[in-house]
Amino acid sequence: MTTSHIKVPQGGQKIIPGQAIPDNPIIPFIEGDGIGIDITPVMQKVVDAAVAKAYGGKRKIHWMEIYAGEKSTRVYGGDVWLPDETLKALKEYVISIKGPMTTPVGGGIRSLNVALRQELDLYVCLRPVRYFQGVPSPLKDPTKTDMTIFRENTEDIYAGIEWAAESDSCKKIVNFLQTEMGVKKIRFPNTTAIGIKTVSREGSERLIRRAMQYAIDNDRKSVTIVHKGNIMKFTEGGFRDWGYALAKNEFGAQLIDNGPWCKFKNPKTGNDIIVKDAIADAFLQQILLRPGEYDVIATLNLNGDYISDALAAQVGGIGIAPGANLSDDVAMFEATHGTAPKY
Repeated sequence: MTTSHIKVPQGGQKIIPGQAIPDNPIIPFIEGDGIGIDITPVMQKVVDAAVAKAYGGKRKIHWMEIYAGEKSTRVYGGDVWLPDETLKALKEYVISIKGPMTTPVGGGIRSLNVALRQELDLYVCLRPVRYFQGVPSPLKDPTKTDMTIFRENTEDIYAGIEWAAESDSCKKIVNFLQTEMGVKKIRFPNTTAIGIKTVSREGSERLIRRAMQYAIDNDRKSVTIVHKGNIMKFTEGGFRDWGYALAKNEFGAQLIDNGPWCKFKNPKTGNDIIVKDAIADAFLQQILLRPGEYDVIATLNLNGDYISDALAAQVGGIGIAPGANLSDDVAMFEATHGTAPKY
């Protein structure tokens, strides 16, 4: 690959999907903003030590720095927050890790994290949450919290389709909704900002499919579809309905009693996997009161943001809750906290 600022380490090899991982893989990393300069070098030392211990010194990661965020503007100059060659490197080298990144104020990219997810189609935000002995927790028994969250990562209101209140564009949207679509529920049309929530069947199915396959591969007991479909009937309600349909059509799930809960056999172990759903606000209560009843979680983008951080608090804080952003071909791991975490 031709680069101007990325230095490919000598002696390392690319990871190629479908082939064995080389003993000297090249792993791109983004240092991150704020606290990134402190945590990323330590992360590398910890990972290097773990690899050396696990493989008796036979394997070693070759780290390759790539740039995004504030450091990118210093390296590339101007207003370059996410260089094209960074995106190319992330695709070409398949597996990467990044520190936290700030969001530029004003114009340009609204969120670098969201931009990376959308540009690379990292449609799964995978957040495993479990308790580690000795970590302070607000719960009386945090050991019951052991869940893996599959958060849809590219749709929902995070798509960034919105218009500022009182702007000409927003006035056009409001006028269209009122005159063409017959919408009468915009209470203050002259001062309303408008955002669009996009939820597709294809986007929902591929996320929920990954959650169910994860439950099979890891012999988990249940998959819970978390939504607010009682209010948003066609978007979040669609996510729920498409999830149940997928369980039946692709995994052979059968209704439990009269449904809508259903179950299917894990083809690897023969154990039952229950597919159920929960309303998002009730679910946030239940993970405090009955965390042992939940296992794999499939949910939409905004719900997943809330739920993953709330669950992290139950086991001691977001600093020990890892995150992965996944497509079918690319994986980007990350620190899930911000650039200046206080707690």
